[in-house]
Formats: sequence, structure tokens, C-alpha cells
Amino acid sequence: MQFGIFSVGDVTPDPTTGRTPTERERIKAMVAIALKAEEVGLDVFATGEHHNPPFVPSSPTTMLGYVAARTEKLVLSTSTTLITTNDPVKIAEDYAMLQHLADGRVDLMMGRGNTGPVYPWFGQDIRQGINLAIENYALLHRLWREDVVNWEGKFRTPLQGFTSTPRPMDGVPPFVWHGSIRSPEIAEQAAYYGDGFFHNNIFWPADHTKRMVEFYRTRYAHYGHGTPEQAIVGLGGQVFMRKNSQDAVREFRPYFDNAPVYGHGPSLEDFTDQTPLTVGSPQQVIEKTLSFREYAGDYQRQLFLMDHAGLPLKTVLEQIDMLGEEVVPVLREEFAKGRPATTPEAPTHRSLLAAAQEPGAGEEVSAA
Repeated sequence: MQFGIFSVGDVTPDPTTGRTPTERERIKAMVAIALKAEEVGLDVFATGEHHNPPFVPSSPTTMLGYVAARTEKLVLSTSTTLITTNDPVKIAEDYAMLQHLADGRVDLMMGRGNTGPVYPWFGQDIRQGINLAIENYALLHRLWREDVVNWEGKFRTPLQGFTSTPRPMDGVPPFVWHGSIRSPEIAEQAAYYGDGFFHNNIFWPADHTKRMVEFYRTRYAHYGHGTPEQAIVGLGGQVFMRKNSQDAVREFRPYFDNAPVYGHGPSLEDFTDQTPLTVGSPQQVIEKTLSFREYAGDYQRQLFLMDHAGLPLKTVLEQIDMLGEEVVPVLREEFAKGRPATTPEAPTHRSLLAAAQEPGAGEEVSAA
């Protein structure tokens, strides 16, 4: 399994001090978080994409390219790449360029985002969100796999004899996850292409996550990519830790109560009871995260949200130290127990390249 951090890059006042970081400070903090993730032995850092306040990551490939130059092993990913409002041609070229700069340490997560006004800002209609996701990804998928593309669709100008440059590294496109919270159409899309499905379940109860993941696994097998158990699944998580659970609850409560997304809503106790949020000791985080397998099956990627709601950078880095030193080593060991040999590992450039070089792989890709 892969374990890592994802950030949405919110610029939120610290409710305990009233201070709001500058945009520069927040951007630099995200870089520091990525570097800390590699330092403590995590596998992945993923940044969101937003084009509105109070968020700063409007250019994920710029940030990830900078992080690539300062890391050696970390997989660089996105927690949302807006497939609905970005031009698929630009996505194809930007992420292929990043892939070369990072020596293949790149994948990305397609998503529609959760900000309605972004659609007209980029000339699109939110009522076409699902259709945009389907058509734009169909084009992106071809741009990375065909040297010359002729294409015509509903939402952009036609392409005649077009070649996206640079071509994917070693002829192998970055692995794609399709992220969704509640849209079965996106799980269907991930299954159709044999891509990964990431259920960002941080706001949802286990029974909802179970339905979405089971639907994706069933459809993955329907399209002939393997058994349901061989489908590629990722999950979100959200934690705040202190050695003493009471200290964790007391320290995190003001951040929870004033968080941009769920603040002034359910109580902290209700939210931790009904969603994957864990506020407590490292052992409590371990136990709750291990429970995800009970309803999602054996899966490939676990990302944690650690830096939201105005938490100061010093605190976030302390949290990542605890995650890397006390939590993830145990999770790796425990998740490996009883894991069937047929369960695939999380895809990497190396594993995708090896699969592409197997006899008959070209025919399978063409058929897909």
C-alpha cells in the first residue's frame, strides 16, 4: 500500500490566534509539508486545484515540479485535477512534462471540484459537469496513447492531426485516479478505463463508501480488467493526534468548530463517530484506519488530510512526524497481514512500464 498526504491548500485564520497566513506563507507551507512527507517515509504528496479564495493551489504542476526537484522518492499527485474546466490538451502536455521532470514519480486524480462558479470562469456550464468529465477524459486518454489524434466533440474545437508534446515518459502515461464523493458515473468511468477510483470519504459514513467502492469493483470486473478484488482503490482520511487522546480533542476542537467546510455544523463527537475523522492517540488512528478494510476491501492508497482549518505549520509538521514514525509503520504491517497475493500493489511508473513490455500488452491497450 501507499500512504501519503493530501492538501486542499486553504488559507484559513487560526481560530486560536486570529492570524491568517499570507498566500506566500501558505504556498511555502505546502512545500514544507511535502518535504516532511518524504523525510518521514511516506509515499505520496497530493495537492488540490482551486481557482478561488480562500485557496492557493491554482497551478498544481508548478508546485509539484518544484517539489520534484527537492525530493527523490515521493510520488507527486493531485487530490483534484479539474477535468471539467481544464483543456484536456493542456492537462496532457503539463503532466507529461512533469512526468519527465520527476523521472516518472507522477500520477493524478481527475475530479469535478466542489466550486460551482469555476465553470463559467472557464467558459463552461456546471449543468454539463458529468458530460464534461466524460468527454474531456476520453480525449485526454487518447492524447496520451496515440501519437496523432483526430477528434471532434461537443465542448472544444476539433483536433486535426494533433500530437501532444512531450509524449509520455517511456510511452507510459501517468496513472490516473478518478476521484468522487457521491457520483456513480465517475466510478463507472474509472471502471471502464481500468483506472483507479479514489473515494474521498472524509465527510461520509462507511455505508456510503462501501456502496461506491463495491459498485466500482463490480463494474471494473464487468469491463474485463480483472476480478473485483483486483480493482485499484484509494481512500481519504483525516486525523489529529496527540499522545493523550483528551489533549488531541481539546487542541483540535476550535479548528474543527471553525473549519470552512464542516464548522458550525455537527459536533466533533458526532463527526468522528460517523466519518473517518479520527481525533485521538496514534493507536486510535491505527485502529480506525485499519477498519476501512472492513468495508472497502484490500486497497492500494491511503491519503490523509492534515493541514486544513488554520492549523499552524509547526503543528502540522508534528502531526506528520507522528504519522510517519508511529502510525504508518504499523499500518503497513497490519494491512499486509492476510492480504491476498492476487491483490495488486499501487501502480507506479515502474510497474506500468513493466506491464506495457509484457507480450500482448500492446493489443490490450489498443482494445481498451
